[in-house]
Amino acid sequence: MPLKGRVAIVTGAGGGLGREHALYLARKGARVVVNDLDSPAADNVAGEIRAAGGEAIAAAGSVTDEARVATMVARALEQWRRIDILVNNAGILRDKSFAKMELGDFRKVVDVHLMGAATCSKAVWDTMRTQGHGRIVMTTSSSGLWGNFGQANYGAAKLALVGLMQTLAIEGDKYGIRVNCLAPTAATGMTAGILPEESLRRLDPALVSPALLPLVSDDAPTRAIVCAGAGHFACARITLTQGVQLGAGDDVGERLIEQWARVVDPAGEIVPDYGFVQAEREVAAATG
Repeated sequence: MPLKGRVAIVTGAGGGLGREHALYLARKGARVVVNDLDSPAADNVAGEIRAAGGEAIAAAGSVTDEARVATMVARALEQWRRIDILVNNAGILRDKSFAKMELGDFRKVVDVHLMGAATCSKAVWDTMRTQGHGRIVMTTSSSGLWGNFGQANYGAAKLALVGLMQTLAIEGDKYGIRVNCLAPTAATGMTAGILPEESLRRLDPALVSPALLPLVSDDAPTRAIVCAGAGHFACARITLTQGVQLGAGDDVGERLIEQWARVVDPAGEIVPDYGFVQAEREVAAATG
């Protein structure tokens, strides 16, 4: 029971991957708030947890509804006096090629994935800061990290969550708040019809949920991007190459083309501790 005594909120947990997350965290000892847009689905999953001997409450409502999210957080605090873990899992798809995509569908996807995660994270932030402990997991995607045809809206929202994770991890560090990303591959209602049937059979959502344990444990890392699917686990990184100093002049663009191989050379690339590392290194190169 490595999570005994911890309180977790899992959004979009009425089915699919979110349900598996909620059940998994409960098996590891956490008391779970099961959030979903669908009230009966949230009730069913909370009931499953209680039937197995765990503790859970259901909280229906959209993650984009600030009032409903605030009510959910207040109820968790009233019931258990703390919130240790937030898994931002809720999401939707509106896949189309960018040429055919309506901007309304772009906004809907960004609203649920990005603003939903920001809304829920904001709602638990003060509690986590006060108690000196917090674990937040953003659900990113390979579509955001590397792109997928027909998912401009989804990919944009998912990579934005990486940016949100990076900054919240920096701001939360001195308060004991660690923030990470999970990029899952799983056979769910959201992936049906996207991946081949043979692949979907191997991508049981339950095989992803163990990736949560290192991200929400007492010894959790921060700013990690864990990729998980079919029982395989890896880590993605956003790196910065050593690059080349070209200075000023009308011919810099032309010289940049000539030096392009050096600019993109991965040898010696780094993972910056914060965004201003880029600026600091550029100024140092210009003055060195």
